[in-house]
Amino acid sequence: MTLPVSVSSPTRILVVDDHPIVRQGLDRLVAAEPDLQVVAEAATADGALEAIDEGGVDFVILDIGLKQGSGLDVIGQIRARRADLPILVLSMHQERFYAERVLRSGAQGYVMKQGDPAEIVPAIRRILSGDLYLSAGLADELVRRAVEGPDASRPPSEELSDRETEVVRLIGDGLSTREVAHELNLSVKTVESYRANVKRKLGLRSGSELARFAYDWTSRSMGVTAG
Repeated sequence: MTLPVSVSSPTRILVVDDHPIVRQGLDRLVAAEPDLQVVAEAATADGALEAIDEGGVDFVILDIGLKQGSGLDVIGQIRARRADLPILVLSMHQERFYAERVLRSGAQGYVMKQGDPAEIVPAIRRILSGDLYLSAGLADELVRRAVEGPDASRPPSEELSDRETEVVRLIGDGLSTREVAHELNLSVKTVESYRANVKRKLGLRSGSELARFAYDWTSRSMGVTAG
């Protein structure tokens, strides 16, 4: 008697990115793997949460820079629904402390969008095996920091809270206070309070100094030389 061969079901992946061409590219990468399958896509945080609530998702690939809402908040909302759901974050930010915040928020991986697309599938497999995954350069820096201990000369921006960091990122993208409030679903008054906190922590004297800092910081974190 011949016993039936047991074939495990593929890992079902949700891709969350507000750029259709990125979602399509990730779908093609995953489609080449017989044990992985993209079963849902979303362009917004709300769409991602709806897909998770519907069930049938084993893994999430999440763009941290969604146009509406905070990527860090989305990770927290996913965790509240499915504490066991693995999350691989895609990001344009290559600064170490941003990756640290993502991992502290509950994601298991952090990959740079500027990196090699061939890195995606190994990252998924590493996370599915129970490990964390970081792009090579960031991983080396985090290991160095763990060995050497906290850097007393670290930039003041590392003192910002997660929400303050999101506000600075959006200011650096050129958004006004009202637009930042809309993106993060906050009141204008609340955003103004965050702006004041950032200026105090960074020793900035005016809104124009804050705008310049935000632009320079955002440019550096994406590997662009600010002019």
